[in-house]
Amino acid sequence: MASFTHVEQPELELLRKGYHLRGNWKKKFFKNNNPLIIELGCGMGEYSVGLAEKFPKKNFLGIDIKGARMWQGAKAAIDKKLKNVGFLRIRIDWIEECFDKNEIDEIWITFPDPQLKKRRGTKRLTHPVFLRKYKNILANNAPIHLKTDSQFLHGFTLGVISGEKHVLIDSTNDLYASKVIRENMDIKTHYEKMYLEKGIPITYLRFLLNKY
Repeated sequence: MASFTHVEQPELELLRKGYHLRGNWKKKFFKNNNPLIIELGCGMGEYSVGLAEKFPKKNFLGIDIKGARMWQGAKAAIDKKLKNVGFLRIRIDWIEECFDKNEIDEIWITFPDPQLKKRRGTKRLTHPVFLRKYKNILANNAPIHLKTDSQFLHGFTLGVISGEKHVLIDSTNDLYASKVIRENMDIKTHYEKMYLEKGIPITYLRFLLNKY
């Protein structure tokens, strides 16, 4: 992936010294001023690539630490000649070192590890520890989407939203059985297709972080 110009793989030491793209993703990486949407735990980047195809006037950045999976999304972006999608290979807990305040316009979290063991609770991507990090980089009224097969993570996140007084906009514990028509649900990741084949319901929710 080192040869891909649309992939960044900064080490933590570099980030701590001051990352040149922090606060400059739109201008220096995408070379425009369009909205910037990130996908956390992007895996093979299906959502980042799929959304980039649908919204050419928006910028998309898939973030994950697993390079072998990410390579597939990065290669797909090249094959599709997409200029509005890139990839950032980092640990997600480094995110504040990579983005400035108000730099991100939307977050997608797609099929993350639910971290079922209690001792790993702070590793869940919707844990208050992570939400505080997102708050430091999100623009005002920027939505966060969670799409998962884990009823546990869905319920956990609803509890966090309520307990932390965030703003729940939409929620369903069986996305495809719901009669509500939702945008951008037609994009399906590799794992989502596997879960659907096994008859596992997919959950979805969207929320805003509180302003205090």
